Amino acid sequence: MPFDALGLDPQILSALKDQGYTTPTPIQAQSIPILLEGSDLLGTAQTGTGKTAAFIIPIIQHLLTQPKDHRRKIKALVVTPTRELALQVGENAKRYSRNTGLRTTVIFGGVGQKAQVDQLRRGVDILIATPGRLLDLEDQRYADLRHISHFVLDEADQMLDMGFIHDIRKLLKILPNKRQSLFFSATMPKSITDLSAQILRPNYKSVRIAVEKPTADRVSQCIYYVSKKEKPALLLHLLNELSGAVLVFGRTKHGCDKVVRILQKGGVSAAAIHGNKSQNARQKALKSFKSGDIRVLIATDIAARGIDISGLEHVVNYELPNISETYVHRIGRTGRADASGSSVSFCSADERGYLKDIEQLIAQEIEIVDHHPFAEGAALEWADPENRKPAIQGGGSRGQRAQGKPKSRSARAPKRRR
Repeated sequence: MPFDALGLDPQILSALKDQGYTTPTPIQAQSIPILLEGSDLLGTAQTGTGKTAAFIIPIIQHLLTQPKDHRRKIKALVVTPTRELALQVGENAKRYSRNTGLRTTVIFGGVGQKAQVDQLRRGVDILIATPGRLLDLEDQRYADLRHISHFVLDEADQMLDMGFIHDIRKLLKILPNKRQSLFFSATMPKSITDLSAQILRPNYKSVRIAVEKPTADRVSQCIYYVSKKEKPALLLHLLNELSGAVLVFGRTKHGCDKVVRILQKGGVSAAAIHGNKSQNARQKALKSFKSGDIRVLIATDIAARGIDISGLEHVVNYELPNISETYVHRIGRTGRADASGSSVSFCSADERGYLKDIEQLIAQEIEIVDHHPFAEGAALEWADPENRKPAIQGGGSRGQRAQGKPKSRSARAPKRRR
């Protein structure tokens, strides 16, 4: 079903055509009709599925049908966990509404509030915000939320992980009861289900898009067993083999900064983004990465939410995530839409449990690269008699992995799938 079969306003269709959009993604095809009819929606979808357009397009359509008011009032509110995601949603909202005259504003913490207050005073139709700054400006009476007709809570699981539950509950007390609510989360544990029940009307509709398998199909994945102390050397080695920009994931802010220093010392242009960086520093690093001024961006998972880099080919998991769903989010930064990409993961002895959980989640075993210059160090690190020793010295089938004979592969960089 093409976009022009959904009954959208010609102004929206024109903007979508300018963006090269002709056919909705699965979440868009399922969600847009539901939202156009006015129902609340519980959406389960990973990053890279096109969910921003799935909720922004119907909101724009609804706002175009509302009576015009010479004093613009905030009618639609999208709340996101991070600044980067807020900016990304804001950029998309402006693209899709470019021909409509609707006004979009993004507000977030970490920067001065004056420019944001000035925009709110001039009038806003669609507001995208992070919870803390939103409540702060509402408390100062700069953000009037009494006229909200459409409310979106995006990346709800990440919102809870970051400790925003109290801010969300406080926000719900402020919003009008009569509204259309949209709730999106990549995962649906009980805490998220309970929160959705507080936000959505009882007759809400559900859309679930499972993308683990499509993501795995589009992204070639491999794993390197390597000792902790040799991870920096392996990363430098791989960067000599890989071409183009590389997004590297670490678990901690300090660890990301340390990797930057190592890469810069090795002659590789790199920068880090994480919660301790100022908003200006994060935006500067991301802009430099997108423009090609720096080749490697090292990010924590929270800081990376909302990053959308067109044509990114390579993701490196310098440290495996301790939450297996996060792995899918990470590799989803490449292989977006119809593109292909590669994901390389490093696994030290203390991360083998994480690897097991990841493989169970994606329902496949990740190919092992067992011939590389740093394999011997991994063998020594895993030599504890209580641990299985990784087979990094010989060939064999993947079915023999438990006996220490993984599938053999050369140490060359993974090729993109065609």
